Amino acid sequence: TKNLVVTAEMCCYCFDVLYCHLYGFPQPRLPRFTNDPYPLFVTWKTGRDKRLRGCIGTFSAMNLHSGLREYTLTSALKDSRFPPLTREELPKLFCSVSLLTNFEDASDYLDWEVGVHGIRIEFINEKGVKRTATYLPEVAKEQDWDQIQTIDSLLRKGGFKAPITSEFRKTIKLTRYRSEKVTISYAEYIASRQHCFQNGTLHAPPLYNHYS
Repeated sequence: TKNLVVTAEMCCYCFDVLYCHLYGFPQPRLPRFTNDPYPLFVTWKTGRDKRLRGCIGTFSAMNLHSGLREYTLTSALKDSRFPPLTREELPKLFCSVSLLTNFEDASDYLDWEVGVHGIRIEFINEKGVKRTATYLPEVAKEQDWDQIQTIDSLLRKGGFKAPITSEFRKTIKLTRYRSEKVTISYAEYIASRQHCFQNGTLHAPPLYNHYS
């Protein structure tokens, strides 16, 4: 296995950023992990069944420190599918960071592999407007979808309302990519930040000693 860039510390930093925002602390100081630019997504899930609670990212490469900070809050507070995350939800959360790599133009809408590739589609909707939508590599596999089900779901996610025909699918421009992903729970985050906690409650922003 090659050395991955993504680390659990990136998820901890996202939890730091969200925690500080929700409790009104100053933003955490910059972390130690690499600040190289990558396209990235931050995903929040909640509860034992890990229901999606927010997922937003960018296909433009961003320096990781500022990119993770920005998309932590965008995915937690501004995903239009969900209400903003609250303090009360923190203990049930899981955070995933996905760094996107290996972008390739597909030869057609089936030129990708379930469980291996993330896909980004570009299409012209029924009103003649260009739209895009993406699923990260794990989505189709988690939903037990085949390629056609994934494509059709993605068209609906992108706002396509008309009937989906095989002819229309052929008009899709598809880009495939891979991702490095890591996920941690709030409990794992707390354990990694334990020295900041006293009697189970945070008495300072969760970010001083470990970054200094």
